[in-house]
Amino acid sequence: MAEVWARLACHDDEDFDAGSGPDAFRAVDRAAAALAARATSGLSPASMTLACLDWWMHLAAAPGKQAELALKAWRKAARFGSYAIASSFDRNFPNCITPLPGDERFSAPAWQDWPFRFWYQAFLLNQQWWHNATHGVPGVAPHNEAIVSFAARQLLDMMSPSNSAANPEVIRRTRETMGMNVVQGTRNVLEDMARKATDQPPPGAEAFVPGETVAVTPGDVIFRNHLIELIQYRGATEVVDAEPVLIVPAWIMKYYILDLSPHNSLVNYLVSKGHTVFCISWRNVTQEDRNLGFEDYRRMGVMAALDAVNAVLPGRKVHAAGYCLGGTLLSIAAAAMARVADDRLASVTLFAAQTDFSEPGELQLFVDPSALHMLESMMWDQGFLSAGQMAGAFEMLRSNDLVWSRLVHEYLMGQRAPMNDLMAWNADATRMPYKMHSEYLRRLFLDNDLAAGRYSVDGRPVSLLNLRVPLFVVGTERDHVAPWRSVYKIHQITDTDVTFVLTSGGHNAGIVSEPGHKHRHFRIHETKLGDLHLGPDEWVEATAPQEGSWWPAWESWLAARASGKVALPTLGGPGYPVLGPAPGTYVMQR
Repeated sequence: MAEVWARLACHDDEDFDAGSGPDAFRAVDRAAAALAARATSGLSPASMTLACLDWWMHLAAAPGKQAELALKAWRKAARFGSYAIASSFDRNFPNCITPLPGDERFSAPAWQDWPFRFWYQAFLLNQQWWHNATHGVPGVAPHNEAIVSFAARQLLDMMSPSNSAANPEVIRRTRETMGMNVVQGTRNVLEDMARKATDQPPPGAEAFVPGETVAVTPGDVIFRNHLIELIQYRGATEVVDAEPVLIVPAWIMKYYILDLSPHNSLVNYLVSKGHTVFCISWRNVTQEDRNLGFEDYRRMGVMAALDAVNAVLPGRKVHAAGYCLGGTLLSIAAAAMARVADDRLASVTLFAAQTDFSEPGELQLFVDPSALHMLESMMWDQGFLSAGQMAGAFEMLRSNDLVWSRLVHEYLMGQRAPMNDLMAWNADATRMPYKMHSEYLRRLFLDNDLAAGRYSVDGRPVSLLNLRVPLFVVGTERDHVAPWRSVYKIHQITDTDVTFVLTSGGHNAGIVSEPGHKHRHFRIHETKLGDLHLGPDEWVEATAPQEGSWWPAWESWLAARASGKVALPTLGGPGYPVLGPAPGTYVMQR
């Protein structure tokens, strides 16, 4: 900040006349917003204030809504009073309110004992009232209503009886351990603080090392540029499908989400079924990469990888698959290829990837012009968006599961959840460069340029309507990052055959859904060009669920589009020598 003021002081009137002065003033604004963003974890106080004012002023001017809320409050108080009296004499008296589906905070039998049952029942009634109070106020802008409702839910989640030391499960644990849970919980707090201060991974993550215990599918790096390493995996069968598979993971995550342990590695599964697989491993950017843009990721990422695959396996079309942000990038690259009649793709697969951002879910709460200004300023100041700054927003979307439940178990009950490969991978996060992430948030997330036909590549707009290759699109039921109904919108903005899969699980666990994984199910249906379009809820009603993993369905879909079997290819090729074993060097960057 001091440097910015120093530069500003050096400008004279001629500098301002030449146009350099306004840039200095904007730099001051950026620096101030960056400081505020760090204090608020990237959230915009202006957005929150305006949303609360919008809600409060319209509620104050709505006597009908006020009367409705007063009546609801009176009825809930009467219902709770009757329940409290009746249940005092009959322990089996039915509860007056049940938790929402998926809310497991009060599922333990101890919560049905006196006085805990009264406590949590009163909390749930209060939670329900606040939901009514923050929804349906006439005149409130939908975005502001969502912000106020979200904020109210965060405060209520924080004050939940389940987060208290008086939680009956915590009391039982304290009795059983003679208070040692408090000692162990304190140790856990201190250990987590020390690890955070020294930028170490969470306890147990050190057992999951890429190349040793995870990301161990045999392969070699055959190409490297400033942004990617391209891994070609060794075949496991004598013959393979002629068309290789190129995987484009998101650079918000390290690629080995798709190559975790051998039993749940999608890469290993494909190789074992006779596919030649290539996968991009993104570089973990630093401040020096601040000016890498979305076009750099398309050109140096997808297109460079595709060129390498075509050089190693000339004349063969490619099944391209993109995950999350990598899927959005792949769809843009495919649309740009279609515009110039580049027909090197055999198909496009998208895993939990959005192409229409008109309904992006609760992440839109963190992306409006005010919030984006603060986030951009923070990235402008440091050159990138760090993993920790991203993690906070994702955790808030599922605060019960990702924040409060963990704190109760680890700090109050003194019990660490066993580390697994997916949790360790989640802690091995990456950074995103300032320019790229700003372009992504503005052009795609905020302005929805791709779906609207305004997104340009090489100065010309691209359209997904130009795609003629078949699409395989996967959405997950509990996805808070790319809600499946948003993913489903690709039916409306493409003009080709779309096979859509809706699978159980969330953004990550729904994709890492290997055969044999218990309690998994999915729905699948192909909508051919010319078929009637169904809305998402109609699609669910018309598509019967199937038990098990969706992986075999995708592998069969790929195999059905193979032109035949060929001999197992060698690793690398002319101009693309083997540079080292997988998982490469970029995945090791911290």
